[in-house]
Order: sequence, then C-alpha cells, then structure tokens
Amino acid sequence: MRPSGNHITGRSWTIAHLLLLVGLAACSTSTPPLPQLAPDAVVLAYGDSLTYGTGAGGDQSYPAVLERLVRRRVINGGVPGELSGDGAKRLAALLDEHRPQLLILCHGGNDLLRKRDADNIETNLRTMIGLARERNIPVVLVGVPRPGLLLSVPDFYRKIAREFGLPLEAEVLPQIEGDRALKSDSIHPNADGYRLLAQRIYALMRSAGAV
Repeated sequence: MRPSGNHITGRSWTIAHLLLLVGLAACSTSTPPLPQLAPDAVVLAYGDSLTYGTGAGGDQSYPAVLERLVRRRVINGGVPGELSGDGAKRLAALLDEHRPQLLILCHGGNDLLRKRDADNIETNLRTMIGLARERNIPVVLVGVPRPGLLLSVPDFYRKIAREFGLPLEAEVLPQIEGDRALKSDSIHPNADGYRLLAQRIYALMRSAGAV
C-alpha cells in the first residue's frame, strides 16, 4: 500500500527535522565571537569608578576578580569620576603602553549621572571603540544603567554593540544597582557586587570564545 500524501517517511522526517534545527539556529541570537586570548595576554579593563572599584578593596574590584578567573593579567584602567569625553582622550596612551589583546569598556556612568547629552556619550564610546579597532584590539562593551526608579541601560549601548558586532553585557549592572545587598553606597557596588560583575563578564568572554 502506498503512503498517503501527507505521510513522511523516516528518512524524510530526519531531513525535515535537520532543516528545522538549522533554521532555528540561524534565527537565534548568539554572542559575537572574540579571538581566544593567549596564555600571556593582557586585558585592559577601562572605565570610571565602577572599574576602579570604589566601594571595595583593591583586590575586590572587578578587574582584580576577573584576573583570577581568566588567569591572565587584567589591568585596571578605571578613574573615579571620569566623564566619557575624558576617557576618550586618555585611552590611546594606555592602549599603546600595555598593548592589550582585549579591551573591556565600561564607561558613561558619570555622564548619565550628570544628565549629559546621550548623543555625546555615544560619540565618545564610538571614539574609544575606534581607537581599539585601529590597533586590532577586540572590545567587550558593558552597558551602564541610567539613574532612576526603573534602572535600564540606554539604547545606544545596544545600538553600538550591534553595529560594531561587540559582545555586550547589559543586564548585570542594572541588577547590581537595584539590589542594596550588592552595593556599598547609592551608586557603587560592594565586594559582592563587583564579584558578580566580574563573573558575568567572564561568562560573556567564555561564550564569545575568548577563554
């Protein structure tokens, strides 16, 4: 007896199933890839007080914790109170001095606190990413939430990450800023908060293939 028109044989079902899986994989979002870091690679963590580690001890800052996780040297390039425009001015010298294989960029928080123009913050972030790209240094972008009752990362972080194809961590800082148990004051994380920040960045680096 011949199979009916809507019957799928075992072989046909297998092919159809594989095509479906391929289609789903193509439609899914994935972390943009990063080159694998060499064992002796240097990573530059760059930003303001959130990178510096204000509110915790020096060995409890997120770059210090991340260094232990990735087992590579992580340089703390954070300057408390720095605006993104000033960060854009000093980055080139640090990149040329340390020649990192990866830049972790977490900037713009002080601009947002002072309600600076969003277009200006975006321009400064683009400038910093451009400086890294001129030197063939991959970038991980960390989104900083806008202050307020509803903590959320401004859309320009996602826009920039999308356009440059950057791995983006945009969830952890809103989580930390909204949890008093993870903060040392109204703005800065405590040791537990910085540890969580480092762990999330490490997870993103692993997902992207850097470690």
